Amino acid sequence: MIEVVASMARGPVFLAGELMECLITFTNPMSHLSTSASSEMLAWASAQIHCQFHTSEHRVALPTRGNKQDVQAESDTVLIPSRGERGQCVLDTPPKILFCDLRLDPGERKTYSYSEVVPVDGPPSFRGQAVKYVYKLTIGCQRVNSPIKLLRVPFRVLVLQGMPEPPFLQDEAVSPSNPFLEEEEVSRRDAQPLERALDMLMVTTSRRSPHMFNITNTRGKVAKFCIFKMVYRLGEEIIGTFNFSEGDIPCLQYSVSLQSEEEIQEQYQRRPGQAVSVTGHGRHLESCLHTASSHFSLPIPLNVTPGFSTDVVALRWRLHFEFVTARDPMEPPTVLQNQAEVTIWAGAEHVDVDTFSWNLPIKVLPTNPALASYVSQFTGTNSINI
Repeated sequence: MIEVVASMARGPVFLAGELMECLITFTNPMSHLSTSASSEMLAWASAQIHCQFHTSEHRVALPTRGNKQDVQAESDTVLIPSRGERGQCVLDTPPKILFCDLRLDPGERKTYSYSEVVPVDGPPSFRGQAVKYVYKLTIGCQRVNSPIKLLRVPFRVLVLQGMPEPPFLQDEAVSPSNPFLEEEEVSRRDAQPLERALDMLMVTTSRRSPHMFNITNTRGKVAKFCIFKMVYRLGEEIIGTFNFSEGDIPCLQYSVSLQSEEEIQEQYQRRPGQAVSVTGHGRHLESCLHTASSHFSLPIPLNVTPGFSTDVVALRWRLHFEFVTARDPMEPPTVLQNQAEVTIWAGAEHVDVDTFSWNLPIKVLPTNPALASYVSQFTGTNSINI
């Protein structure tokens, strides 16, 4: 028996275009006191990235695939990284051979490093109500004249629009190598695409300017709303303020919800009424009768998917507002000066109200993948016995 352990040292979350590194360790768990007859051998091992795509057949109508099948796919001695997985493989990288003819004596261990740039032309990781995109690193291993065993390590991919292209690795291989280049400088050079993407992300989401909106219904003005940003990154807080003193209509209550809208593209809609799914990610509710001003704060979770669009689905973000207003003016309670007795103000027993809602589109971008790794459902580590 050989134990195979794959571990992503930096974490299970990556930006598209970032260099992913994984250490894969092969161990013969037999005691070193065992005889040489207990040695184990593997013919080869390889690793590659692939993305699985599957949908809800009741909501998404994908074009039918042809009946032509690869005869080799039915053989368990052919390497197919998506074998046994749900849906379709929409993206995969070329496999990289880790070794050939590995022999492990009892107690011996060998570790191999796998690195690959996460493709920039793929979709982000997404688990929606109708569509799912799931990324996995698959390590294939085979003994001589035995079926292939697959070890899968799921991870999460964040896609940032406008991210700089990574350097061409083949050009670097052809250029003369510098033997005096320190390891720190090499790692710093590999991290440049990630640093450029994070710098661009910080600049984009740090721009602040007040955006003012007049909240009105058919009877008049309710309040003035102010928000300082329309573009956010994961983990940030959305802060907005209401000024009810400038309104003509009394507002009894308001609520603000952070929502994502998953919309199936028109050509793949099975039923028009099921084309859009809305998911809530936080809500602020407050009573505001006789309140001059109010504010709210809604955090954007780190484990959600930023906005994106593919040929099948589009994900958008918005703030959903709901207001409850009074139809008639409501006088605020009065307190007389030098009043000795305690008075209790009681609200009206019956108030005629109007309700209305409003959606404000916002843009949600990724964050530093190291930060998102802290709340990821994936561990970045998996193992198998062969």
